[in-house]
Amino acid sequence: MTIQNECVECIVAQSLRVADAIGADAVLRSRIHDDVLAMSKHFDFTKTPPEVARPVYEHMAKLAHKTDLYDDVKRRSSMQARAFLPELKARIAEAEDPFFAALKVAVAGNVIDLAAEVAFDLDEEIARLFETPFSIDDTQQLYRQLADASTLLYIADNAGEHLFDALAIETFKTRFPDLTVYYMTRGAPIINDITYDEAKADGLGKYCTLVDSGVDTPGFVYARANARARELFDGCDVVLAKGMGNYECLSPAPRSALAYVFKVKCQVVSRSVAAPVGGLVCKVQ
Repeated sequence: MTIQNECVECIVAQSLRVADAIGADAVLRSRIHDDVLAMSKHFDFTKTPPEVARPVYEHMAKLAHKTDLYDDVKRRSSMQARAFLPELKARIAEAEDPFFAALKVAVAGNVIDLAAEVAFDLDEEIARLFETPFSIDDTQQLYRQLADASTLLYIADNAGEHLFDALAIETFKTRFPDLTVYYMTRGAPIINDITYDEAKADGLGKYCTLVDSGVDTPGFVYARANARARELFDGCDVVLAKGMGNYECLSPAPRSALAYVFKVKCQVVSRSVAAPVGGLVCKVQ
């Protein structure tokens, strides 16, 4: 999907959230906002929102003299998420349908999004996690696809969320012991998305094969991916794309057996996927 006028407004507004998140002083805050506003006048409306956002975040990082703009914020998000893991692991184990519960946990993690136009509250999200139905519920279709699959490519999204993904992948492997799972991260720091080194440091290689996509956008852009990432995207039996950024880059679906799993966080995606803002989506193509 390509950017809309609302996306431009959102990216400009994000510049102030970035400034606040990194503790920018008044001078840097003003410079970040003014530069992003100037850049927004030249956005390419044939591009997806993550493709448009990439140079914006790259520029903000340079202004802040940081290689990884959100490094501290990502560490805090992961610490917050980690505190919930014992409770969520127990809830999955005790659930009547552990597969469905694991998908709910994965989507709950998707609330950790510093690029969304709404703030996240992980405590609140966990509290209502198992009572909220999917607005689009293709979970049984996804289950059937995985039951027949030998390989799954799981495209990651945000830091902190990746720990919830690990619980989902562990559950998938328990239910489908012959399933080989590849967990694909971003190829460079961008917003608060998880990178290969961060996923490896947190032990996700215990549950799956970690893959660096080579992609430096906050969403999987096939044209920017390395050869290994393209091979897996084309060749795996099932692809599960987590998060709105991946949906934005992979919609309309470029292949079959592609599942989008995310929480709707803006009106543009809401209209595209036909689910309300705040709705939970498991949509299989």
